Amino acid sequence: MKSIALFGGTFDPIHQGHVQSAIELKQRLALDELRLVPCHLPPHRATPGCSSRQRLAMVELAIANTGLQVDDRELHRDSLSYSIDTLESLRSELGDKVSLSWVMGTDAFAAFDRWHRWQDFLTVAHLIVMKRPNEVLPETGPVAELIAQHRTDSAEVLHQQPAGTIRFESLTPYPVSATEIRAALSRQQAASVKLENTMAEAVLHYIQTHQLYGYQP
Repeated sequence: MKSIALFGGTFDPIHQGHVQSAIELKQRLALDELRLVPCHLPPHRATPGCSSRQRLAMVELAIANTGLQVDDRELHRDSLSYSIDTLESLRSELGDKVSLSWVMGTDAFAAFDRWHRWQDFLTVAHLIVMKRPNEVLPETGPVAELIAQHRTDSAEVLHQQPAGTIRFESLTPYPVSATEIRAALSRQQAASVKLENTMAEAVLHYIQTHQLYGYQP
């Protein structure tokens, strides 16, 4: 069974932590495709600092020659970018003979029961949760119950079933955040982040050329 995973986010801006985590997941789980999905209108956070088209362009630059792909379907919906809508859209294209997964971080998963139609996710896809050192999962409540019912330690399930399980993956830490990068670009913390080490050269050049995030040459 073909396996496809979607890694959604605002990518504001996309950095090497995003890209390296995606590459590591794709290789470790032997996924056929891993698609980055730029969010158009995020329902759970503030409006991104750049337009959807600019963030999409940066994602395309960041993943060039990496074996990753981009899926821009959320930019074609002029409504809040609910992940379940994205998954159902792709599932309707693929049918039930493909394994589909949604990738998310532990922090987002801890509040998963506040997501739009969260109870429907596992009927459409698997969940792959990226764990970082010292991150703690809920021990009580709806998310803990979901883990108890659907957690799997077998990566093979992602190639054998179209949906229905939760898998946790501990990935290599990458100590940088988009918040730090935006602050450095606006010269608020320029000395604390070496921008050339945090993102693809083509992405940094795009930001500088278009003077995004308050960057001034």
